[in-house]
Amino acid sequence: MALVYSTDSGRIAPEKAEAAVPESDGFVRIRRETKGRKGKGVTCISGLGIDEKALKVLAKELKKRSGTGGSVKDFVIEMQGDQRDLAKEMLEKKGYKVKFSGG
Repeated sequence: MALVYSTDSGRIAPEKAEAAVPESDGFVRIRRETKGRKGKGVTCISGLGIDEKALKVLAKELKKRSGTGGSVKDFVIEMQGDQRDLAKEMLEKKGYKVKFSGG
């Protein structure tokens, strides 16, 4: 049972465990997904091997360049629409090796 409240310091916030950055095999994978999104296409970028803070900065840059929305979930950048070619071009300029995966 975890300690939730102490009369000394008040409410005690649960300790957040740092999520480990998944290892990269040297290739960034870009795929297009529609499953579970009511037919709307989303470009997913995975395998970057960088921490979450740097991932959010990169996602912001990609979204700004493409003019679309998106998010970062579980070390995967999700961008609205089919942005595979633009993402590949930008990531290659940054020095990443890029592969398309899936259909």
